[in-house]
Formats: sequence, structure tokens, C-alpha cells
Amino acid sequence: MGFKAGGDRVKLPTYPRTKPSGVEWLGDVPEHWTPIALRRTSTRYAGGTPDRSNDSFWEDGTIPWINSGAVNQGLITDPSAYITEDAYRNSSARWVTKGALVMALAGQGKTKGMVAQTGIATTCNQSMSAICPAPPMEARYLYWLLVSQYEHIRNMAGGEARDGLNLEILGAIPCLKVPPAEQQAIAAYLDRETGRLDRLVGRKRELIERLKEKRTALISDCVTGKAEVRMKKDEKGRSSYFCLPTSSLPKKPSGLDWLGDIPTHWEVVRLGRRIELQRGVDITKDEQSEGNVPVVSSGGISSFHDKAFAKGPGVVVGRKGTAGAVHWVECDYWPHDTTLYVREFGGNSPKYVFYKLCSMNLASFDTGSANPTLNRNLVHPVLVSWPPLPEQAAIAAYLDLETAKLDALVEKVEAAVERLQEYRTALITAAVTGKIDVRNQPS
Repeated sequence: MGFKAGGDRVKLPTYPRTKPSGVEWLGDVPEHWTPIALRRTSTRYAGGTPDRSNDSFWEDGTIPWINSGAVNQGLITDPSAYITEDAYRNSSARWVTKGALVMALAGQGKTKGMVAQTGIATTCNQSMSAICPAPPMEARYLYWLLVSQYEHIRNMAGGEARDGLNLEILGAIPCLKVPPAEQQAIAAYLDRETGRLDRLVGRKRELIERLKEKRTALISDCVTGKAEVRMKKDEKGRSSYFCLPTSSLPKKPSGLDWLGDIPTHWEVVRLGRRIELQRGVDITKDEQSEGNVPVVSSGGISSFHDKAFAKGPGVVVGRKGTAGAVHWVECDYWPHDTTLYVREFGGNSPKYVFYKLCSMNLASFDTGSANPTLNRNLVHPVLVSWPPLPEQAAIAAYLDLETAKLDALVEKVEAAVERLQEYRTALITAAVTGKIDVRNQPS
């Protein structure tokens, strides 16, 4: 079986003799390994939460306490909170020894079924179970085995987000009885190789962030006059655009400290004098159909309708949910109630307006409520720099080309990250179920 370890393609050996495990997702296992239920190789128990209404239980506590969200740490070294001795005595919170495992029985999103190892002795709440391996089961091997079964464990609870795990379900999780020396070799191999992969993924994610920051800075410099976009024509009269990093145009003070100087022929105006934002239109599920008109919500296209409400091309801004997110829409569309859309462009370039709004950090113009909501009445009065229409068109054309290049790079790196994560998952599963033999792999 071929795997890429540490960045190089290698052929990892397999065990010479295997047998059916009797568990579909474990498949065949080495002949000397034995399937066994988790209940036969560990003790499991849940904890508890001290009374939240009793402040004295939570103030100046010294006993570490974790909730289900702590499993996201992988290796838990930071408690979610500290409780007092009195809180511990008056609740069902229980100690979990350092080095044991904990699994989230419930939780939001992906939390349910996630497992972590404790790097500290701690207590836990009732939404997670301690899993204390009994010899000869090695905790670190069991950790990786449970990580590999994440989706299967969630499905054992019914698969629905509202369905929680319980101690009985955990006890039925299929495990494998593996010689201790092999457990240690597998755990050491996976610690090493996943660490390498995680560092590689981390570097690629840093690259993605740098590319996105470069995109944001490029847009901002162009639409504020910090950089100068020029047009040139080739011998056949075809136009193209290029950008000078620093504008050579004559400047004047904008009157705005954050903006500084702007080209002398640009204006400083209130945004509402150039465009008009309007709240989108509600649409019920019953009104949605299998039409070809996109319904644009705060997060982008969410469904389709058979009627258009607004003519494209257009610009839509998230009002609720993903407040401040800016979307460009090529075709006729239906702006959802969770959005604001540009109802009037005032003779300006729609694409320039799109880039201008992208540069404005619109998420900061919310109503201040618990749920972020963009308020157009706070956006319209904002003072902005504004170029003449020919420059708007040139800036938009240049940014279309350059942001497309950056977006393509981001997409390429994101695809590489996805492949690395898929490989990581496959490597863990192959190692803990004996599809590959890692006993003699160099460190």
C-alpha cells in the first residue's frame, strides 16, 4: 500500500496473514489481532456540572474542569474552567487521570464523537465520558483507533445532530486486541507522521491567509488611490491593464485621517450619494422552486426561484448571518431578506462598487445587537473616496484579472490541504486496523 510519509512516496509493508474482523468498517485484520468491544478493555464514566447559579462554586476554584468543547484540543492541557472543592463535593463531576481519554457524548457541530487525551488530571461534565484503558490496552493506540472510527461512532448514535452518545453505546465500540509492542509502534508512527502532516497543512493554511491578505490589500490600494491602474494597448489595439504600486498622480488631502491623500480629481463623498442599498425580500420555503434564478442569501446562493426580483449584474451584501460578506451576481437574482442589495448604482461601474464594498469592512457597521445585523443607515453616511467612471472601469478590469489569479492560487492550495487531510485520515485508519505494518518504520 502506497503512502506519502513526510512528503515522499513510500511503499509500506503489509502483514503477511490476515483474517476477517467481523466488523464491516474494520475489515480484515492481522491474524494475531483479536476484535474486542471497548467495554472489555476500558472503564467508562461521565462527569457532571456544578450548579451554575451558585457563583461560589465557580469563583477562585482550584480544580480543573472541562466541558465537551475541550476535545478540540486533541491533547487537553487547558481546562475549560476551575471549580471549587465545595463544587466538586456537591456535584457529580468526577476526576479523570492524566493520560486517559475523553469523548464528547454531545455537542455542537462536529464535537460529538470526538476524542482527546488528557495532558492534565481534570474533572469533566456530563456531556463527555472518561475512557480509562485497562492493560494491555495502550491509551495512545486506543486514541488513534477511536479517532479513526469518528464517523462510525457518530452513526452508532443514529447520526442525527440531536442524538447523543451514551456509555452503553461507547461500550459497544469495536476495538482490537493488539500486542502492546505493536500498539506502541503504531502510536509512535502516527504521532510522528500526523505531526509532520499537520505542520505541512499549517504552512499551507498560512500561505492561504497571506494570499487572502494580499488580495485584500490590492483591492484597498486600488479603490483608495494608493496604487494607480493604467491602461495600455498592444500593436493590434487590444487593451490591457497594469498597476503602479504607488500612484504618481497629483494628490490632495482627503480630510480623513485614515485615508490620507487621494488623487486630486477624485471626490470624497458619502457612499449613499453614489449608490443605494436596499433590504432584500423574504422568501418562504414554499415559494422556493426548482427555477433557474438564484436566491442570494448572506452566505451566497442558497436556493433557486422561478422569478427574478433584481436585474443583474448586481452586488449583494450579507445583512444577517454572514453580515458584511459581499457577493457579485452576474445574472438576474432574488436578494434574500438576510441581505442588502445595491438597488441603484447611480451610473457607476457595478463591478467597481463591488470592490469598493469589499474594501470597507462592512461587518463593523452592525446594529450592536447580539446577532450581527448590518444596518444600511450606518453604511450610507460613510465618507469614501470616489474616482471618475473611466477609472472605475479600469480599476475593476484590473482587479478582475489579478484577484482571479489570487483566487486560483488559493483554490489550488486549499485543494492540496484537502488531499493532505484525506491522506491523514486514510493513514490513521490503515495503521490502527493493520492494513499496513509500521512496526519497523524509522523514526
